[in-house]
Formats: sequence, C-alpha cells, structure tokens
Amino acid sequence: QVQLVESGGGLVQAGGSLRLSCAASGRTDSRYNMAWFRQAPGKEREFVAAIRWNGGSTLYADSVKSRFTISRDNAKSTVYLQMNSLKPEDTAVYYCAADYKVIGISNKVSGYDYWGQGTQVTVSS
Repeated sequence: QVQLVESGGGLVQAGGSLRLSCAASGRTDSRYNMAWFRQAPGKEREFVAAIRWNGGSTLYADSVKSRFTISRDNAKSTVYLQMNSLKPEDTAVYYCAADYKVIGISNKVSGYDYWGQGTQVTVSS
C-alpha cells in the first residue's frame, strides 16, 4: 500500500507564491509517475501537472503553464509543485496522485492509482 501526504497549502494574496510538497511512503522504489490535481467547490477534480517517474518529462494544464512547475526528488520520495503568480481562480483543494503503471504521463483522474488527502490553497484578490 502507498501513502501520499500533501503539505504546503495555505492562504496567499493574488500574485503570490506557494510550494506544495507530496511525500510518498510504502514503496521502496521510485518507479511511479506523479501528478497534481485540484478541485474547487462545486467543480470536478481537474488535472494540474504531472511528471514522469525519472523526471524526464512533464505535462501541464494550459491554465497553469508558465506559472506552475512540477519537480521531484526521488531520494526523498517527494514531488513538489511550485506555484507562482497565483490567481483567485487557483483556489482549490490540491491533491497529489501516483501512477505505478508508468505507460505514459496521464492527465486523467482514472490514470492514477493512489491519492493523498489534499491540501487547501486559497488565493485572495
């Protein structure tokens, strides 16, 4: 079983920055793709960013491209999401997810096997 624990959420003003972290445990290898999704009240969970298990490629939603950066440190079993130039519409619960199939980088909720509990990000205007 894999456990994912997010941290780093909070309240920030528009234009500010936050760095989310997601620590994985329960597996000894790092061969899994990781992603961030978010869900705002009354909306479906949506893809934000993903990174291949070796960090060799990344994928971003158009809405966050050039503002957010996903990265990972396999030695620490941790994936990060650096969020800059935050907007009120970025307000949501942010979830990290792990995919052990590693066939390709997925931007679908169904493409991921394990999920964290989420961390709240609130951007005030």
